[in-house]
Amino acid sequence: MTYFRKILRFARPYRGYAILNIIANIFYAFFSTLAMVSLFPMLAVLFNQTETVETEPVWTGLGDVKEFLYDYLNYFVTQRAGEDSSDALIFMVLLVLIMFFLKNVFGYLAMYFITFLRNGVLKDLRNELYDKTISLPISHYSEKRKGDTIARLTSDVLEIQHSFLSILELIVREPLTLLFAIVAMVSISPKLTLFVFIFLPVSGFIISLIGKSLKRKSDKVQKEQGVFLSILEETLGGLKIIKGFTAENRFSGKFRESTSRFFRYSNTLPNRQNLATPASEFLGIAVIGILLWYGGQMVLVDKTLEPELFITYMGLAYQILTPAKAISKASYGVKKGNAAAERVLQILETENRIIDKPSAIEKSSFETGIKLENISFKYEDDYVLKNFNLSVPKGETVALVGQSGSGKSTIANLVTRFYDVNQGEIKIDGTDIRDITKKSLRQLMGLVTQDSILFNDTVAKNISLGKESANRDEIVAAAKIANAHEFIEGLPKGYDTNIGDSGNKLSGGQKQRLSIARAVLKNPPIMILDEATSALDTESERLVQDALEKMMRNRTSIVIAHRLSTIQNANKIVVLQKGEIVEQGSHLELLCQNGVYKKLVEMQSLG
Repeated sequence: MTYFRKILRFARPYRGYAILNIIANIFYAFFSTLAMVSLFPMLAVLFNQTETVETEPVWTGLGDVKEFLYDYLNYFVTQRAGEDSSDALIFMVLLVLIMFFLKNVFGYLAMYFITFLRNGVLKDLRNELYDKTISLPISHYSEKRKGDTIARLTSDVLEIQHSFLSILELIVREPLTLLFAIVAMVSISPKLTLFVFIFLPVSGFIISLIGKSLKRKSDKVQKEQGVFLSILEETLGGLKIIKGFTAENRFSGKFRESTSRFFRYSNTLPNRQNLATPASEFLGIAVIGILLWYGGQMVLVDKTLEPELFITYMGLAYQILTPAKAISKASYGVKKGNAAAERVLQILETENRIIDKPSAIEKSSFETGIKLENISFKYEDDYVLKNFNLSVPKGETVALVGQSGSGKSTIANLVTRFYDVNQGEIKIDGTDIRDITKKSLRQLMGLVTQDSILFNDTVAKNISLGKESANRDEIVAAAKIANAHEFIEGLPKGYDTNIGDSGNKLSGGQKQRLSIARAVLKNPPIMILDEATSALDTESERLVQDALEKMMRNRTSIVIAHRLSTIQNANKIVVLQKGEIVEQGSHLELLCQNGVYKKLVEMQSLG
């Protein structure tokens, strides 16, 4: 129930609906019992069991409520029977109909109000999950399956709706229905009611034995769903490679293995759950059988109970089976919902290690430069950067080159604070970036990556990602700087053309130029280019390189380069090897040193 209580905090904004639901449920339970009790006077008239009472009974207090109601009924029937006995019967039938009508009206109102509560909780839970998902650092997702995260936001949240939130309907209604019915039953016959108190704990114990492993089984189902969603996400992302290497059978085999496990777990789980209904119903009918035998003795042999009271009692006894079964099924819902809520709350309660300090400042300008002072960083066990120092003065372009794994992209990740350094400091204008809010820090920077990350939206919406208020003229101007305007004009709807999932309707060069246009429109003082031309053909590279040079004018730039021909005009080129600087200087200075950089240039020239 711990997770249930944590999920219930999302219900606070909708407590008005909760209160209305509780009120409606109280009346539902009240009229549900009265509907059964109202059968008694009708049966009394039918069986002609009413005693003649000429004097109207007097109310003497709650202690004699049963006798007062019984005498008043007989008084009413006596008065009506004097005129026409059928009038009394019509009145009793109408009384029964009104009770059942009111019961169903309040039942509907209870469901009406709970709908707003359930859907409101679901909306807020999804929104908070999504906000948490995008706020967590990139490092979190390097260790997690994307499909598992998707499963938690979709199927686990739905499981909470089906199991946890459906219990909200039962919390008030079913216990009150039980309570009112038992009060009425005790007032009719305490002896018979004793059997009910024996039945409820026995059936509850038997049903709890059935559901002990339900949470564990439910957890397996939800985890396996995350596995096959991950396989599906990987398949869609790498479909070209899968087809190109004819690896369809391998991925199909992995997917089938996962769905087979899901099939096994999914069969075990509902079969255990479905056992609750027949088990509780059989136990209920068993006790009804005992009540029929014992009550029959009281009516026919001992004559201590009136027949019409006994029939009413049996109706009440059968009525408590429905809430008893609902409560037993709710216990299964708690177990299943617990597993889903645990997985959802794991995301919500994940600690975000990259957060703003309470004293973090909003930085809106860039004045002098960027400094990396004695920084060391590791993703897992081994250090990628060790005692690294670098200075990037304002207005200059610094290029980082080196073999794969030398730490070039890591520097970009640290400057943008996608990761925090283990040791040392990164400063902008002399202020540690950990003392600057993440939002204002990243607003100072434009990012163009090797993989052009675009979204399933129009060209204009993709370009204006960093500046939503941009008008069409500003978007066009940015596209022209990025050498993208010409090809955009040739698209079916120009700037309003949808570019498809990940921009797959465009070529690699076109996608990269849109990424550059996006960075140009944002107009940040600092540009970070992470191998922005490495995946392009010669013609696209020329267009993109021209766009990059236009974009970098009068800006401070950190360029991570694979193709060395693209960074010859950089103010400073830094050569990295295993996380350390081995050479630095201008293009000509490094060539004169006849070292690592010259070898890299010669290797690319030969290539």
